[in-house]
Amino acid sequence: MSTEMTAQDVLDLVKKEEVQIIDFRFMDFPGMQQHFSVPVDALDMDTFTEGLGFDGSSIRGWQAINESDMIVVPQPQTAFIDPFMEIKTLVMTCNIGDPITGEDYTRDPRNIARKAENYLKSTGIGDTAFIGAEAEFFVLDDIRYDQTEHSGYYFIDSSEGRWNSGRDEGPNLGYKPRYKEGYFPVPPSDALQDLRSEMVLHMQNVGLSVEAHHHEVATGGQCEIDLRFAPLLDMADDMTKYKYIVKNTARKHGKTVTFMPKPLFMDNGSGMHTHLSIWKGGKNTFFGDGYAGLSQNALYAIGGILKHAPALLAFTNPTTNSYKRLVPGYEAPVNLAYSRRNRSAAVRIPMYSTSEKSKRFEFRCPDPSCNPYLSFSALLMAAIDGIQNKIDPGEPLDRNIYDLSPQEASLVMTTPGTLREALEALRADHEFLLRGDVFTEDVIQTWIDYKLENEVMALDLRPHPYEFALYYDI
Repeated sequence: MSTEMTAQDVLDLVKKEEVQIIDFRFMDFPGMQQHFSVPVDALDMDTFTEGLGFDGSSIRGWQAINESDMIVVPQPQTAFIDPFMEIKTLVMTCNIGDPITGEDYTRDPRNIARKAENYLKSTGIGDTAFIGAEAEFFVLDDIRYDQTEHSGYYFIDSSEGRWNSGRDEGPNLGYKPRYKEGYFPVPPSDALQDLRSEMVLHMQNVGLSVEAHHHEVATGGQCEIDLRFAPLLDMADDMTKYKYIVKNTARKHGKTVTFMPKPLFMDNGSGMHTHLSIWKGGKNTFFGDGYAGLSQNALYAIGGILKHAPALLAFTNPTTNSYKRLVPGYEAPVNLAYSRRNRSAAVRIPMYSTSEKSKRFEFRCPDPSCNPYLSFSALLMAAIDGIQNKIDPGEPLDRNIYDLSPQEASLVMTTPGTLREALEALRADHEFLLRGDVFTEDVIQTWIDYKLENEVMALDLRPHPYEFALYYDI
């Protein structure tokens, strides 16, 4: 609710609001929020320093069973009253610690984000990294999927879906956005206006600062709600609240939400364009008189991000589905270049405003399937590396990529084509992430191993439904 809220403030709020349940939340390694709850009388001042124990071996990518004991330490500045629970519940985000050593847990994503912020300060480059995240998502009416030894399918449905233009809906009233034409239509074509507005009001009530909401390009209920920029750790915390609110508001209305990057074939996928600026002493160090109003340090930061982009994508685009979005033809940023206009470039410099306060660039590759603590931290580390080593980003790509000659186009590097490629890039290029002990070798190797074994190889082993269409009768 407030970065100034203290442990005593939380105890006072609990009493004032007659809270009955305290909910402790944290982010697991792949990026899904976890929680457990206690009766209100289990919360006292000592809880904020000593924490509460739980089984770390049951959390994906964390402890072995013989070293399972861990503690959650609630952070009072993250407290809010849950808007969805019938029983009055106060929620707090927690740091994860080792009960024996008392040290912060190195695989705790929130700990990594805290270390990234501290490392920035230690370099003297800046004291605050501001992040703005634009997450997109689909609001659906029905989702069914299954995978067995002898069958596999998925079925998506939305009353907004263009594929339902001929369905008998008793009656069918039309107003279904065409494929790739869902950007900014007014109601009734945009049937989700009130639902998004309700999401926004819930977000504001728990302390999030919302800038705008609107329908997105794809048919079938694609939406976007934009949060105002905030310091890196705060924005990562905010994105966990954001997802929670979006999903639960939809569920209250009998709908379901997915943050999958590419749930629909032949339409735009969902990204999470991530804006970055580095400030020092109240001044935006990215503001200057260079290309698109950027400083030299900002251009070096872009150079670092473009250089390390293949490895970065292992964190910013961490699912096999992510790479079905990163393909040409769907406004996806597949070109590892920068531009103030070209939306197919990985890095874009928004030109809506030229003021110092608003000057930043956006990394357009990330998608909302990422763990925000890891994604934002990796992005900052690449930018710092670019500044420290004065990495030249090259010339901007302001021309239409499709107007380039084959020879010119061949000189433009592109994003990895699969998660496996991104993970191999991370294996070969991660020294920049280890500085300041922000990421550790253990974190990097555990991430690569987990993703390969549980996602990449798991998908490789299973027949795909389209393979039957291609090969059954050969």
